[in-house]
Amino acid sequence: VQLQASGGGLVQTGGSLTLSCVASRSIFSRALVGWYRQVPGNQREWVARISSGGETDYGDSVTGRLIISRDNATNTVYLEMNSLKPEDTAIYYCNARSVLFNYWGQGTLVTVSS
Repeated sequence: VQLQASGGGLVQTGGSLTLSCVASRSIFSRALVGWYRQVPGNQREWVARISSGGETDYGDSVTGRLIISRDNATNTVYLEMNSLKPEDTAIYYCNARSVLFNYWGQGTLVTVSS
């Protein structure tokens, strides 16, 4: 199974972006799907997740600004990012895991200019 993350880019402070993570097979309804981010030289940071039952959870640094959602019909998980800050600049990765598997996408770069 492959996860393809996309939607990153350059945005000004206060702007918005929506990231997408598409799976090559229908696994999201059976997985905990999360978005993580990483600045080179730093540890990967968890930012949001959605359970197989649709429950969502967010990291403290992004609560109220990010929304994770899932479309099982298209095998896609979205991360809507609003009120972006320069400190949100990072490579964003999606992850899908269960007791049977653990898949990572290749990452998409988000750059927020001040």
